[in-house]
Amino acid sequence: MNGTPRVLNRILVGIFGLLLLAVGLLLVLLAAVPAVAAWWQGWSSEAWDRIRTLSESTRIPGQSESWLWIVMVLLLIAVIVAMVAWLAQQGKGRSNILVAEDDAGEVPGYVRIGGGVAEQALRAALAGRPDLAGATVATYDFRGRPGLRIRVQPRQGVAPHLLAAEVSALVEALDAVIGRRTPVLIHIGSGARSRFGRAERVR
Repeated sequence: MNGTPRVLNRILVGIFGLLLLAVGLLLVLLAAVPAVAAWWQGWSSEAWDRIRTLSESTRIPGQSESWLWIVMVLLLIAVIVAMVAWLAQQGKGRSNILVAEDDAGEVPGYVRIGGGVAEQALRAALAGRPDLAGATVATYDFRGRPGLRIRVQPRQGVAPHLLAAEVSALVEALDAVIGRRTPVLIHIGSGARSRFGRAERVR
């Protein structure tokens, strides 16, 4: 429900993982295979000579520094800006308002109900249940409309369809109190707490 670029994140993590794997494999080969170590010494010395030649041929007139350093600084700034923009996209979509509309009653006004009201009410209703290892509730903007994401972790042996029906009943009760039907995503997950814990009573 949020605006986190999951596909882009997976691509970047995959590229970063492949780079780390390649570096690790190269280090292992350099330490274990003498032929690879000899090749690396020859290649690195040639590469260093090329860098020195390029640096000398790109010196700023009247200066001893190369203008390539300015290009590298600009590229580094661009990378930093891109990283900040990427970090700003993580978790985007959270909302603090669940309902915001004009009151059609006799007294003119504007009604706003914070997302924390629904979050606290649902968390309180789900807290202490022996068939749950954990539950989280958050408010998000979904296509310009606020909605709720309810994530529950049932313990081992709990029927997911029965749990989903009970959570849906809680949401319907919340809609009756608020007076408005709210979009809801119910996510039933699993984890270590779910696998190693048992429910005292399966609902």
